[in-house]
Amino acid sequence: MHLARFVSTRGAALATLLSLLLVLTSASSASAKVFASQKQALAEAFPDATRIERETHLLRREDLGRIEAIYGRELESRIVVLHTAWRDTELIGYAHIDVHTVRTQPEAFLIVLAPGGAVRSVRILAFHEPLDYLPTDSWYAQLVGKTREDALRVGHDIHGVVGATLSARAAADGVRRMLAYWKVLLQPEVDRPDPADAPRTARSRAEDAEQGS
Repeated sequence: MHLARFVSTRGAALATLLSLLLVLTSASSASAKVFASQKQALAEAFPDATRIERETHLLRREDLGRIEAIYGRELESRIVVLHTAWRDTELIGYAHIDVHTVRTQPEAFLIVLAPGGAVRSVRILAFHEPLDYLPTDSWYAQLVGKTREDALRVGHDIHGVVGATLSARAAADGVRRMLAYWKVLLQPEVDRPDPADAPRTARSRAEDAEQGS
């Protein structure tokens, strides 16, 4: 039973990776376009990073439930790949490549968050629908600065796009998913105390106890 679960999990992870590679490297029609590779997009998102760590999360039932409650709908996959960027020992941001179907064809875009959970940028990496359905850069710019506290609903706090409503909704949904991932999977990292503070705390407690005796 454990072996079956391992094979299933490994297969799901490979399928997720394969779908990403297909979206970022293939062009099934004359109108489809790949704008940037994963490696290029991450390097340009974090030009000052000394390292970018990639981590694949298999969502536990508890985390899955919390993410879906924040996101507002069910996730299609329990496999989530997140990237964490560092400048030496300083955390400088997070990123996720969201791949999903717009109408009948997929798109992929990179969502970058500041450590505190605000959207820093949203960049299209590949778009396999006709390019007429792709929102403009200025439309994507309105997502910058959004946080988990924002509704991120097209027609409410996000402007719609005539002729590209489904693309706009897909982008807003992708950002909401990433913000839910941040809240459940990444915010605990940000809030964790600096390990270097632990010895000082222990010494302080010992000194307090000594003074009180």
